[in-house]
Amino acid sequence: MPEHYYEKRHFIEDISLYFEQMGIPRMAGRILGVLLISNPPEQSIMDLCETLQASKSAISTSTRLLDEMGLIERAPSPLPRQVCYRFAPGGWVRFMRMYLQMMASLHQVAERGLELLKDEEPALRERLQEAHDMFSLIEDELPALLSHIEAQRGIG
Repeated sequence: MPEHYYEKRHFIEDISLYFEQMGIPRMAGRILGVLLISNPPEQSIMDLCETLQASKSAISTSTRLLDEMGLIERAPSPLPRQVCYRFAPGGWVRFMRMYLQMMASLHQVAERGLELLKDEEPALRERLQEAHDMFSLIEDELPALLSHIEAQRGIG
């Protein structure tokens, strides 16, 4: 076995389990895990198939999802007609911005719910008020934090 083989497999599975808990397919998490620690950083679809013992269709479907999420990107390939991927520079910031957009949508839904309950007693509104307050704080604070990270890392 190559050096650190089991530790790398464990890391890949940890990433996959984390993303699975977020509702993202486990295979996408595995691909992300591989691309976070692979050397070279660019991995072909066939490399990913071999590393993960997965079908080409499973890899293709999951790489498309991760690409849409902004976490990975296509990379130049040393061989003709071979598709390669790598972790996208700034991928975590793009991912968090996507998360922020989802939170903004949920914030709007919470506001509509509060409007529906405007004449109800405060105890009935509390569940939605908590969500509203949390989403407001996230919308107010997270963009500045992400901009700070982008500036610090020269992303953008």
